[in-house]
Amino acid sequence: MIADRKKFYTGLGLLVSFSIILTIIFSPVFGGRNGLNYLDSLYNSISKGSAYYIPAVKEETAEVSDQSVSADLTLGSEIEAAQVADLLEKSGIRTSTAGKQLNISGKLGGIFANCLEDAELMYVNNGEAIRSKYGMEEKRVLYNWHSGLKAMEKDLNRQKKFKDAKYVALVIDKAVDLSYNYYGIESKKISECAGVVLFSLVFYVIYTLWFGFSILLLFEGWGIRLDH
Repeated sequence: MIADRKKFYTGLGLLVSFSIILTIIFSPVFGGRNGLNYLDSLYNSISKGSAYYIPAVKEETAEVSDQSVSADLTLGSEIEAAQVADLLEKSGIRTSTAGKQLNISGKLGGIFANCLEDAELMYVNNGEAIRSKYGMEEKRVLYNWHSGLKAMEKDLNRQKKFKDAKYVALVIDKAVDLSYNYYGIESKKISECAGVVLFSLVFYVIYTLWFGFSILLLFEGWGIRLDH
């Protein structure tokens, strides 16, 4: 039984219009994507534009560029060990493999320079250059960098070379992982799409209230109230 027709039909109208807009949001009308996918892509592009740390990492790691390193790495498989060895050999590092074990010796600067070069190429979505350089899929190369550097960090910590391990971790976190995760995403500055961002934030607040008021008015229209 409807106690207040005005409130009930106002709430019903709000709920129906809310549902129509929700249907549009989940339809592929935003360049072949639905609204959520479109905004997810947009915000990923914006976050990528503000996550370019590679130049800063190059400056920081320059401090240990002449530092010699010797480590025993344990990788996940023989194939991975061989692939990581290839990366490091192209970095001017001496390597020897025995199954999943990889022994390395050389300069940290060579490792960092080559790794950051690859991370830079991936950050700007130039996967073709990586494929040409190593003859394998570009994301696999970055994955191998992650695995190799993680194993190196672990062994350096074992050797109590904590400063060197800290720089290896920096390269992983601020270059390798970011480039891997952002590969294929177009980088944008928030100033390039400030209007869309502002609209999406304001719309989110209004749309949330829209649903809340539709339910509130429907219940009040039925005569259901919350009293204190």
